[in-house]
Amino acid sequence: MPGSDIAGVPGIAGILTPAQCRQTAQSIAAVQLSSGEIPWSLAGHTDPWDHVECAMALTAAGLVEQARAAYEWSRARQRSDGSWAIQYRRGVVEDSNTDSNFCAYIAAGVWHHVLITDDRDFAERMWPTVRDAIDLVLNLQAGTGEIYWAQGPNGVFDEALLTGCASIYHSIRCALALADYLGEQQPEWEVAVGRLGHAITDHPDAFTDKPLHSMDWYYPILSGAVRGATAHDRIAERWSDFVVDELGIRCVDDRPWVTGAETCELVMALDAMGERDRALTQFKAMQHLREVDGSYWTGLVFSDGKRWPVERTTWTGAAMILAADSLSETTAGSGIFRDDALPRGLEGDYDCECVRS
Repeated sequence: MPGSDIAGVPGIAGILTPAQCRQTAQSIAAVQLSSGEIPWSLAGHTDPWDHVECAMALTAAGLVEQARAAYEWSRARQRSDGSWAIQYRRGVVEDSNTDSNFCAYIAAGVWHHVLITDDRDFAERMWPTVRDAIDLVLNLQAGTGEIYWAQGPNGVFDEALLTGCASIYHSIRCALALADYLGEQQPEWEVAVGRLGHAITDHPDAFTDKPLHSMDWYYPILSGAVRGATAHDRIAERWSDFVVDELGIRCVDDRPWVTGAETCELVMALDAMGERDRALTQFKAMQHLREVDGSYWTGLVFSDGKRWPVERTTWTGAAMILAADSLSETTAGSGIFRDDALPRGLEGDYDCECVRS
């Protein structure tokens, strides 16, 4: 039953009960395959990033065994170079290229699971997977600090994306926390994450410009790269472009389309800034996407009131659970996007003209 055994499950008074949160987690688990793989939907494909996001949500909502099955799928599917394919469908590779952000996110997921469960055996079992993934990702780092987004049979796609690099920045910080937990020093990672953080905060020209996309707006804050007055200024500058009253936020600022996952990620970014009231308002606003079984529609075209795409995605429900945990501070992993104690690497220990001058 959705309401059974819900002690320690996140909930937000007046918005989401712990039983409803557990129900959403169960809707994700209902899509999970026997292999542990978590597709976007019953008929959908799987990508390594959203698979991990779903595993994190399962852990936060108390479905620990299902989460472990998901991480075991990731461990078993990792390729010899430390990567995963971009896209799978029921275990079959559909796109064999490598996405650096998709590969790095395993570190955030594993550290999140360890924070909540304090399962050292799990940490030790997953450490080689995390280590090899981060080493692979850092092989794609440019001399100026940014990390190229992909590689394939013909080589590296020498383009860096701000959202992806911000997510990688957070993932490397989680990888360093896991390394500290296990006594595995990684000095090269410390230098690399410092260089990446510097590129994010001081060299926006290093990244492909995508001003229409909301993720490029809030992700540097969600990742922890941007904090303080700079974060507040960044949010204020584009608030009216993306936020739609009582509905959530636009995925793209020139389209009448609000999306649940992006809204929940903004919620966590606002929470990390200390903007709790705004975060709660946006969390409440996206609940119109909830279905009776606890799953969530991906988005709404508010100009005509139609759900689009016509799918309820596991990762939308997962983002909602993580946002609920962040706001309620229920689990020991609730601060993973807020915790300034996560390692930041060797900030300032890199070769950049703007630092030397």
